[in-house]
Amino acid sequence: MKLLKSGSGLPAQRRLSSRWALASLALSTLLASLGASVATVGLPTLAQALDASFQQVQWVVLAYLLAITTLIVSVGRLGDLIGRRKLLLMGIALFTLASALCGVAPSLGWLVAGRALQGLGAAVMMTLTLALVGETVAQEKTGSAMGLLATLSAVGTALGPSMGGLLISRFGWQALFLVNVPLGLLTLLLAWRALPSRPTANAERTRFDVTGTLLLALALAAYALAMTTGRGDFGWVNGALLLAAVCGGGLFILSQTRAAAPLIHLALFRDRQLVSGLATSALVATVMMATLLVGPFYLSIALGLPATLVGLVLTAGPCVAALAGVPAGYLADRFGVVPMRRAGLATLVLGCLMLSLVTPGLGIVGYVTSIVVTTFGYALFQTATNTAVMAGVAANRRGVIAGLLNLSRNLGFFTGASVLGAIFAAASAMDDTRQATPEALTDGLHMTFGIALALMVLALVTAFRYRVPEPSDNHQQVTCER
Repeated sequence: MKLLKSGSGLPAQRRLSSRWALASLALSTLLASLGASVATVGLPTLAQALDASFQQVQWVVLAYLLAITTLIVSVGRLGDLIGRRKLLLMGIALFTLASALCGVAPSLGWLVAGRALQGLGAAVMMTLTLALVGETVAQEKTGSAMGLLATLSAVGTALGPSMGGLLISRFGWQALFLVNVPLGLLTLLLAWRALPSRPTANAERTRFDVTGTLLLALALAAYALAMTTGRGDFGWVNGALLLAAVCGGGLFILSQTRAAAPLIHLALFRDRQLVSGLATSALVATVMMATLLVGPFYLSIALGLPATLVGLVLTAGPCVAALAGVPAGYLADRFGVVPMRRAGLATLVLGCLMLSLVTPGLGIVGYVTSIVVTTFGYALFQTATNTAVMAGVAANRRGVIAGLLNLSRNLGFFTGASVLGAIFAAASAMDDTRQATPEALTDGLHMTFGIALALMVLALVTAFRYRVPEPSDNHQQVTCER
């Protein structure tokens, strides 16, 4: 009887431990997202305080994003080799320390260096939180866990600008970064206490592909800079950077074919389901970046809204993403990731169609309704895709696949900012925003989201053509192989 009583209490104990572990992963996701969004509102203040131009102070944001993009795959692979729990704890500690260094930075150069370190910590946190979900929650709850992470990511994005404005007005620009210190310490303590410690696989553990890491980082950095340099004008510098990215990518692929323990096994890309998940993630991220770029111009010029109301309307998207994350995870667990992934893409198609047809006559309601539909589709798609891709990955490959999944989205964001941003500027004849007319802005909106609609149709066709299997299918396959 005593043994029965002790054993009956064990599942409840494990459930409690799993919830605390998931809470630590959710807080890590929130911190990484908050670190990206909270600094944007402080750029004008930083330019004045540090006596820098707007182009110079943009590196406060760019250094963070570049560090994440260039290193996100490498830190995932490193987590597979040395242990994901250990590396996540190191990443949280680095993020916290870098936040403190940013808060006491005496010059712009020191601040940018601190932001790069903070971005490295965020890359670890963003990647390994996805990879650790499979070790902290039951398989049938994976979708709900992914939905929670998506919710906290959206909360961080939505909370950043308003929280940053409040911190600057009360405590100065240093508070934008120092606020992460107590939050980081809390997350570090919770992760240290709650995350399970598991032995790492012995295979290839003794070797890390340094050459591949450097080549991939240089190629990704060149691509990211090519997409962001010039503020929408694609000149010879952008072309040179893009050529460098292509050459760097080619050298990286060549190095992977010769490496004894490659950073990324190229055989992974023979898996059409994985490639489908990565490709559709990149396409969706490209389109979602367009909503962030086009919205402020359309609302302020075409609809003639004041800045305060523009800011309020722009929070609709992140709020919908935050509210829809957990329900989207539940739906993925309840009905399966395949139908939810397709439903998300179909909803994105509808949202882009609405945005390509919306007119100023429909006012705020027309625009907000279109954004709500688009963002809800994004929440469904992202949660289902994350669940499907990560559930089918071998334990010793979760880190690198999570890195690839995050990388595909980041590359989509950079591409959307450059390509769709340039299309919007050209279609709006917007050489000078002060001379842009409401009619021209509306035409630009329609053209941009007409192309976005085509991209979402392509993503939907890809999702039907190459089906990402259900987690249960992957589990059965692994069981049979064993």
